Amino acid sequence: MRYLWRLLPLAFILLMAGCGKQNLSALDPQGPVAAAQFDLIKLSLTIMIIVIVVVFAIYLFVIIRFRERPGDTHIPKQVHGNKALEVVWTVIPIILLLFLAVPNVMQTFTLAEVEDTEDSVRIVVTAHQFWWEFEYPEYDVVAGQDMYIPTNTRINIELEASDVIHSFWVPALAGKQDNVPGITNEMWLEAPEEGVYQGRCTELCGEGHWLMDFQVIAVDPDTFETWAQNMATTDDDVEEETTVAVEGREVFEQNCISCHAVGGEGGNMGPNLTNFGEREVVAGFLEYNDENIADFIRYPQEKKPGSLMQAFPQITDEEMDALIDYLDSLKVLD
Repeated sequence: MRYLWRLLPLAFILLMAGCGKQNLSALDPQGPVAAAQFDLIKLSLTIMIIVIVVVFAIYLFVIIRFRERPGDTHIPKQVHGNKALEVVWTVIPIILLLFLAVPNVMQTFTLAEVEDTEDSVRIVVTAHQFWWEFEYPEYDVVAGQDMYIPTNTRINIELEASDVIHSFWVPALAGKQDNVPGITNEMWLEAPEEGVYQGRCTELCGEGHWLMDFQVIAVDPDTFETWAQNMATTDDDVEEETTVAVEGREVFEQNCISCHAVGGEGGNMGPNLTNFGEREVVAGFLEYNDENIADFIRYPQEKKPGSLMQAFPQITDEEMDALIDYLDSLKVLD
């Protein structure tokens, strides 16, 4: 028992492996693509376990059966050059590889078929250092950080990058695929249930790579249509704002609008903020609260190293409060 303490680090690692955000595991598939890939994982794991069990069984048998005993003077019979054994240990691996290769090749071609259907939704996903842009060409909508999709709908995705190589991965919905500058890769996914599915960049793309997170938010089709229509609404169509929101909007126009768009107006160097008030996180990873919003606006490089966003330490507390009130009011869903 005194040696069992050595297993504590392993037990701790196994315990921590179960911790983390919901819907951030390929081992808990939530859609047809992830389910198909998980089946391949299980097939591969089953074959590997069978091989390990058989090899160790043979190994233990040989150790016990041919171990040296007191009085042994002869050398066990040698089987070098045994054609029958050579055929067996050549044919068996070939059969196992076929069991692995055939389903993998079939699923590779199946999952690579990105077909536009009457109900499908196409999204252009552009990766930037270190944030995500989601464009919906059919709806004339551009969103940042949060990718809204309708449930039980095929989502066809075009992957692009504006600077370096990134990699798009939503573990619970589909396997990873690279965003490569100058090349458009394609993939598809589908979410059967409403919920928030965590996404990550899985290609080292700079010092802020580890904070390049995003969310896929699946909603029912009617809610998605409402979201898309409201996202495409211009500022001229928005109802009169409150006094506080107007003050915050003035601060926004003085400092932020050249890089960030709201309601179709503004720049595209940073994430679109039309529905900023509905987000659960700030900059993809910070908890959504006034303090984090203010800190990130004033000192973005301290919160997300390598961020290209300009720092605004000159914004006063009063201006910041008004700006945050304005950002909180930016919602397209009630």
